[in-house]
Amino acid sequence: MRQTIKKVVGVSAVVLLSAGVAGITTYKMMQAHLDNQPVAFNDLFQQNSTAKLASFDSTTQPVDFTKAAESSLHAVVHIQATQQAKAQSAQAPVDIFEYFFGGRGRGQQQQAQPQVGFGSGVIVSKDGYIVTNNHVIDGADEITVKLNDNREFKARLIGSDPSTDLALVKVESKDELPTIPVGNSDNLKVGEWVLAVGNPFNLNSTVTAGIVSAKARSLGVYNGGIESFIQTDAAINRGNSGGALVNAKGELVGINSVLSSPTGAYAGYGFAIPTTIMTKVIADLKEYGTVQRALLGIKGASLGGNLMEDQQKIDNTGTTLRDKAKEFGVTGGVWVREIVDGGSAASADIQENDVIVGINDKKVHSFADLQEALAQHRPGDKIMVKVVRNKKEKTVSVVLKNEQGTTNIVKEAGMDILGAAFKELPDDLKKQLNLGYGLQVTGVNGGKMAEAGIRKGFIILKANDQPMRTVTDLETVMKAAVKSPNQVLFLTGIFPSGKRGYYAVDLTQE
Repeated sequence: MRQTIKKVVGVSAVVLLSAGVAGITTYKMMQAHLDNQPVAFNDLFQQNSTAKLASFDSTTQPVDFTKAAESSLHAVVHIQATQQAKAQSAQAPVDIFEYFFGGRGRGQQQQAQPQVGFGSGVIVSKDGYIVTNNHVIDGADEITVKLNDNREFKARLIGSDPSTDLALVKVESKDELPTIPVGNSDNLKVGEWVLAVGNPFNLNSTVTAGIVSAKARSLGVYNGGIESFIQTDAAINRGNSGGALVNAKGELVGINSVLSSPTGAYAGYGFAIPTTIMTKVIADLKEYGTVQRALLGIKGASLGGNLMEDQQKIDNTGTTLRDKAKEFGVTGGVWVREIVDGGSAASADIQENDVIVGINDKKVHSFADLQEALAQHRPGDKIMVKVVRNKKEKTVSVVLKNEQGTTNIVKEAGMDILGAAFKELPDDLKKQLNLGYGLQVTGVNGGKMAEAGIRKGFIILKANDQPMRTVTDLETVMKAAVKSPNQVLFLTGIFPSGKRGYYAVDLTQE
């Protein structure tokens, strides 16, 4: 019996030992096999804990634009802007009989054809206020608005702002007009679906869809104006200007304004003015007749956000903006290169070589970001400016000022404040006085001209050093002078007697 037990125990020990050896051998063989396999991607590249896949729900339906399109179409209008052409003097063809018998060609007036432009607009108030682009109605003598239901109205211009390419017009209707709810363009995200609604090529009530391709885009098309465009690949063509950019909920988030194309037709991208800028500008135009623009009072350059600008040389040493960003220890922001005397920054603790990286709670990566943030404020507003100075962040309190260096309301100044009438200098008087141009005062009835001592008959040759050929020339210079710190119009000219005249017209208003 004992021998039998020993044999059993012995056999069991041999079996266990063999199993252990076999297990170890198998493990080593498997490990060797695994060692020859490539390491998994996630073992080599560790993902950020915040990185997440876009959620997908099998029950989610495709984005439905029908409701957004339907509600938007009724509030987007077709605008026709007509500029009446002036009669032009032309030499009539010479009559052959008059030629042989001593006759002369007869001069006659020919009426040129009026110029007609087309665009779009968005009804933003049920009582008939419509926002559009300044370039749609600029110079128009007559503005006609056609609704989606074919009703037509004559519109009057309330105000315009070339710096942002926005304008406000008004139509009178007995019935309430359809509107689009205005959304906050700051909430837009890159990749979000949007609709462009307008009248391209005079094709009424057209809707195209795309996504937001980029934000705070600057193109340099406004010649020093305020640019912070929403870029979209929704098809925008000629005639879409002034139309609506709406999100999938049907909220207005932008005013379509610029087509970027080498051919003049849609080539992939369009640009819209964000509602963060539009709402402030349009409210000012309605309330004051002109935009109450707040300026920071600096000259600067973007240190981020534009690949083309990164290598821009800023001095003769070959230093680039990217080099400057490294020097300041930032990846973006607005480099303060100069402080303007009398401006907002000059009265605050902002210094040259500071880098502005934030306005209130909004980050500033580029000059376009800074412009958009400032465009939402009026003179007198207090903002918090975050700067990087000596590679350390600092927050500065700034009270914003206007172009005149004050916090006062700037009033729209029409030609009526001059209290005078004008006409272009007749040819006979030009010849008599040996003048090439001039603008004659045909009457003075109080106003700023009378206060300056200007009399009827005076011929204005220059205003603030600009030649005066038309009444429009004078109006342009006067409006610029009203917004200047001095608010003075310097006039130089001559009387029909040959006597020279020099006047300073004070344009300040109480």
